[in-house]
Amino acid sequence: MSRRSKYRTMTVRPHLPSTWNRSLRLMLATGLALAFHVIPAAAHQAPAGWQYDSSCCSGVDCYQAPKSDVKETKYGYQLSTGELIPYSDHRIKRSHDEYFHECKPGGDANSQRSFCLYVPDRGM
Repeated sequence: MSRRSKYRTMTVRPHLPSTWNRSLRLMLATGLALAFHVIPAAAHQAPAGWQYDSSCCSGVDCYQAPKSDVKETKYGYQLSTGELIPYSDHRIKRSHDEYFHECKPGGDANSQRSFCLYVPDRGM
């Protein structure tokens, strides 16, 4: 009869398949990329030095509009591209100088869709 211990002690070391290691690295890299992606973009400045609202533009979309680009009508602001932004539209923001400022995708003045329109106070 062989002598065996009634109770064996074994050391078990977990072994992950190599595909798991790659998956874990991929998840970590994806998580880091997403973490950096949700950091809000800083707003950029108007020529007069005030900041455009970061919720309106992504740092490159706003510019001071030429005076001929915006006309006031009885229905709202008519832009040179034909876009009409009603006076009650949430995209209208207060300009901090005497100029209109348009915010369009990529700062493209020919875009048919505006993110925001900064309007000067009429008391200026």
